[in-house]
Amino acid sequence: MSTPALPLAGIRVLDLTRLLPGPVATLRLAEMGADVLKIEEPGDGDYARAIGPARCEVSQFFVAVNRGKRLLRLDLKDAAGRDALLALVDTADVLVESFRPGVMDRLGLGWQDLKSRNRRLVMCAISGYGATGPMAHLAGHDINYTGLAGMLAQNAGPDGRPVLPNLQVGDLLGGAQSAVQGILAALVAVKCGGMGSFVDVSMTDAVFAHNIMPLVAHNNGQAAPPGRDLLTGGVPCYNVYRTLDGRWMAVGALELKFWQGCCAVLGRPDLAGRHWQLGQRVGGDDALAVQAELDALFATRTQAQWCTLFDGVDCCVTPVLDTTQALAHSLFHARGMVERFVHSTEGESLLPAAPVRFTA
Repeated sequence: MSTPALPLAGIRVLDLTRLLPGPVATLRLAEMGADVLKIEEPGDGDYARAIGPARCEVSQFFVAVNRGKRLLRLDLKDAAGRDALLALVDTADVLVESFRPGVMDRLGLGWQDLKSRNRRLVMCAISGYGATGPMAHLAGHDINYTGLAGMLAQNAGPDGRPVLPNLQVGDLLGGAQSAVQGILAALVAVKCGGMGSFVDVSMTDAVFAHNIMPLVAHNNGQAAPPGRDLLTGGVPCYNVYRTLDGRWMAVGALELKFWQGCCAVLGRPDLAGRHWQLGQRVGGDDALAVQAELDALFATRTQAQWCTLFDGVDCCVTPVLDTTQALAHSLFHARGMVERFVHSTEGESLLPAAPVRFTA
């Protein structure tokens, strides 16, 4: 039986982006079957080529986010390069760029220029603060987008100092995923007989829109300090605990039935009634007292020992794995999520497979 075509087979994408958000967005399109042509300027090209160590010519970062794409060098400041891009636009379905607002217009490649050549084109612009507004032309990075959107303040340690996550929420959720969402919606409109459209993605807007729990707490007048809300450390049933060997266990027993199952495995059924659904105040004295008891209890066994005890028990308790452990975990191998990718100059790497699957 032949393998069914992926849903974006036949869609042609021009990728003018750099670094992380845009390349990951077009990577996701490529994983769904799109033909992605990455266009870089002559010379250094995408800055990602030089971020982190390189085995031979380019960094593993560049390899990870640009695999599965064709590459082309064009100088868009040169008339010949600009004309070459415009010729590609004539038969493209999507163009993605991540310059600051106004750069494409100054190159003669703005939305008005491109849609006059291809009325069915979808053009997506990913920027920090959007194509319009008082900060449109300012530079920024993930730390700025999450900081402005109210997310970073909630991701804090006990002393209230914000902790920088190693998952770039603004770049990936705000930039890459929002761009994919907008591009797919615009492509559906085209496939239904409509015209192409300009997709304006502000990474800061997207983080703000997804900052659901703090916004809900604000509207209820119950905003909690960092580390003391329901999902940020204010209850013992949803927290992380250090083990005897210095590793960690993630307890996600948010619902009462899971907490009761967790307490049974811990040998502490007396704690089963001390739960937020039974009136325990989130971030209150009793919640912190139970948390202290679990701190001491989890510290009596290694992570492996706790995993053995909780194995097969449906109560939302799992180990906190580092990257090496995650790559070896049976879950990801059973799902086919770990792939060996061979790059022409950088050799073999372990990389995640496409996270979305399609079955005909």
